[in-house]
Amino acid sequence: MSNDNSARAGARADLARLLAACYYEPGPEFAEERVFDAMREAAATVDPALADVAELIGRGFAASGGDELLVDYTRLFLGPVDILAKPYGSVWLDADAPLMGDSTMAVLQHYEDAGFEVDEGFRDLPDHVAVELEFLYVLLFREAEARIRGDAQTLAGVGRMRQRFLAEHLGQWVGPFAAAVRAGAECAFYRELADLTERFVTMETARGPER
Repeated sequence: MSNDNSARAGARADLARLLAACYYEPGPEFAEERVFDAMREAAATVDPALADVAELIGRGFAASGGDELLVDYTRLFLGPVDILAKPYGSVWLDADAPLMGDSTMAVLQHYEDAGFEVDEGFRDLPDHVAVELEFLYVLLFREAEARIRGDAQTLAGVGRMRQRFLAEHLGQWVGPFAAAVRAGAECAFYRELADLTERFVTMETARGPER
């Protein structure tokens, strides 16, 4: 297996992890930990067309003050009223149904099948966009590790899990969610983050199992 393919596989996992991090409350650690430099490098390795969007995310973060980002984050994802872009799969997949509906139960089954557990310290719902992106990261990381080991059976099996999860869940709702973020965001940071998230998840949804 080529070094190029292995590098791209690892970069896919890194990009999923970094996107997930950006859906938590914004803080100075984003810049201190060079999140956006790492995101740009990963995006460029996955697909050069994504690197420009990742660059805009970093610029958007630098251009906005911490209070401005926090206000936008709260308006978009928390409320308490008129939440502009609810970050839960069930909102977009289970029309007029309560949270923790059928789609939430379905995503929990995906997690269980893969041996993935939501951290006990996480106080939100299991179909939050950050959790689903972290689950995608786990699957992509396992694929990358299997590729390095030359373990074709694990590579194919995890690839099928990824395909099913994206086809049945995250890939189904990332489009309308991202559109809501773009429509409601006042900071360029969140508009560009939504754009990169949608592009990357759509790309991964279309990608077949690794061989």
